[in-house]
Amino acid sequence: MNASIHLQALGLTEYESKAYTALLALGRAAPARIARQAQIPRPKIYETLERLEARGLATRVQQNPLEYSPLSAREFMDRSRRSFNERIENLERSLARLAPDPAPEAVYPLIGEVAIKSLAENLVENAKKSVHLAGNEPLLDALENQTSRGVQVVRAEVSELPSIAKNGQRAFLVARDGEAAIVAHFGGDREPHGVHTHNPVIVKLVEGYIALAVQNKK
Repeated sequence: MNASIHLQALGLTEYESKAYTALLALGRAAPARIARQAQIPRPKIYETLERLEARGLATRVQQNPLEYSPLSAREFMDRSRRSFNERIENLERSLARLAPDPAPEAVYPLIGEVAIKSLAENLVENAKKSVHLAGNEPLLDALENQTSRGVQVVRAEVSELPSIAKNGQRAFLVARDGEAAIVAHFGGDREPHGVHTHNPVIVKLVEGYIALAVQNKK
């Protein structure tokens, strides 16, 4: 995928992205030369360059004959990052007002393998201190690999402990930093299902259950 496509994803039009990348390659050029380089129709290049100028991506460096120079790629990237981060922060504040943090004792249902795996990956990726994993699912390997360096990983099978799953089902447990946990079940005649919670009592129980499984296996 070329740079022009990525620029369009950031909000530039097709002509704007082509003109800007052409101008980066040329360094400084007259509109006619930019149009040839970018393969933009000559009648469109002037209004395209004016829009780039309004965006701060191009500057007139000479009036007669007219020539433009581009905002450097590094400056463009730095500005885009700042703008993106500001939008994310504003969105976060807006969403927080609409949906306050859930009550810590709340327990939320999870239905389907995709929902369970997606949330498990999110928990692991955001872990800062510890991750507790248990079950026989191949997903555990991937989750362990996604854990950040320095985060303690406690992993076990649950075969040495009383079953928490119905016959034909396999338990799947994830806990993160003593703050959040997933208890789910795979297999059997039901769709994968489980719960997600920030309830500290349940989270500690999950971590303790996994730690006990590790101890019993020694």
